[in-house]
Amino acid sequence: MRLAFILGEIGGGLRRNVSMVVSVILVTFVSLTFVGAAGMLQMQISQMKGYWYDRVQVAIFLCGEGSTAPGCASGPVTADQQKALSGLLESPAVAQYISDYHFETQEEAYGHFKEQFANSPIVDSVTPEQLPASFRINLKDPEKYQIISETFSSQPGVETVIDQRQLLERLFSVMNGASLVAIVIAGIMIVCAILLIATTIRLSAFSRRRETGIMRLVGASKLMIQLPFVLEGVIAAAVGAVLAAGTLWAVARFFLGEVLAKQYPDTAFISPSQTLVLAPLLILLGAVLAGVSSMLTLRRYLKV
Repeated sequence: MRLAFILGEIGGGLRRNVSMVVSVILVTFVSLTFVGAAGMLQMQISQMKGYWYDRVQVAIFLCGEGSTAPGCASGPVTADQQKALSGLLESPAVAQYISDYHFETQEEAYGHFKEQFANSPIVDSVTPEQLPASFRINLKDPEKYQIISETFSSQPGVETVIDQRQLLERLFSVMNGASLVAIVIAGIMIVCAILLIATTIRLSAFSRRRETGIMRLVGASKLMIQLPFVLEGVIAAAVGAVLAAGTLWAVARFFLGEVLAKQYPDTAFISPSQTLVLAPLLILLGAVLAGVSSMLTLRRYLKV
């Protein structure tokens, strides 16, 4: 009997405040979508780090025509200098940090350059002689880059030593910044959601003040009177959270999986199933926000 009464009260409250309930659903949907987007960005950053950090290389660029680095004072790298560098890479002191390495000629570098800038007019103005040859090194532990840099930076014939991970860190810092922006926007939207939920519950309580007065007179408990109002807000927020979770899944499925994955086949994107981990968290967050907001509002506007 009590369950039927509570369900009836919830249904009546939702019907009487359709516009406000829809507003709560939408603002919760938007705010939790931003929260989920921040979570997705962090998941993507973690996945990309795990994927790329195992593949990043240290590049030792050799002196070419016009190089101005201190190690290039004698001109372009000579065959003897190149041989000495190769021997140093294979020496026990250095080889212990290296998984493998290969030598990239100027012609190979030019071929990679043409692939990378295939749609740019800059390709026509660059020749193989302008691109430096290099040793491409895969480290056993990417954190040991500094050892390689210190060993080779001062060697004759070496123009510069570059750790590709430094370039990735810039990308990850931008993604972290975007994640922070999403969190800030989500925080603002959550505040809006809390205020709207509180307003909705207050209006619902005011419109049913005669009913709640009768319930007090007949001895209804505090929980019995307040529970329908609380559940109305929780249900509306849960619906918004489900919509947010569905949106995140759709983004991962159709945008990341269909569009970006085809444009960047060498990048590891998160899968739609991974975003489902966020769904229960978003629903729980929405329910808690609505429940707490409703209880605080009822304590003030619904004296029992």
